[in-house]
Amino acid sequence: MGKSPDWLYIDHATCGSPAWIGKGLTCVCFKRKGNCQRICISLTPLQEERLRRLKRRMKVYFDASKLEHQEALRALWSASFPDQELQSLISDQWKEMGWQGRDPSTDFRGAGFISLENLLFFAKTFSTSFQRLLKKQGGKGAVWEYPFAVAGVNITFMIMQMLDLDATKPRTFVRAVFLQMLSENEWAFDLLYCAAFVVMDKLWLERNATYMEFNDVLKSTRVQLEKELLMDDVLRIEDMPSYSLLC
Repeated sequence: MGKSPDWLYIDHATCGSPAWIGKGLTCVCFKRKGNCQRICISLTPLQEERLRRLKRRMKVYFDASKLEHQEALRALWSASFPDQELQSLISDQWKEMGWQGRDPSTDFRGAGFISLENLLFFAKTFSTSFQRLLKKQGGKGAVWEYPFAVAGVNITFMIMQMLDLDATKPRTFVRAVFLQMLSENEWAFDLLYCAAFVVMDKLWLERNATYMEFNDVLKSTRVQLEKELLMDDVLRIEDMPSYSLLC
């Protein structure tokens, strides 16, 4: 990830501690927009364990030869099109979901197996929102619709970059805030993904975007997520305004 925003720097001054900060940990203060907020750099054992698990998920490549990965693909199809039987893991049917070709495994290279897990989590946890986006039921459509599944993979990759989870220490306030949320809910990453997807779709429709504008819409989605994560009253993913769009 690039340089931290110019409003972010470490200050060892004394300041108040938000309610969700653990006690007895080594903390530093971040000054943000004139306000002093305390973030713990030393993670709790729970945070460390959940971060390790998430990092392990992020490092798993999609492997079409693995039975577990094949079953996850079949589960995604069943959740997406419960009334249609999948003929084969390599089939033209996958294009209906917005994969680039007959073999969806070739589209996972950028984000790995976790991007498939994210799509499956979205389909099972917020089935109404998932189906609405998959089937373009959101009112006025854009001139050229985005490919749903490939967009999902790109959203996973965007969130991985935004959170900068491989960094040894927090380099942005967004990352530090997310780690606190992760200690509250092990599925924070997946919930953030679902919120990101509905934000991206909303921005896409509002702009009546074309496929050539997809990257711009994705950048705007990231800006919106970062803005919401930094709100004072957002202590969990469920507190984000965009989360209310999910159903």
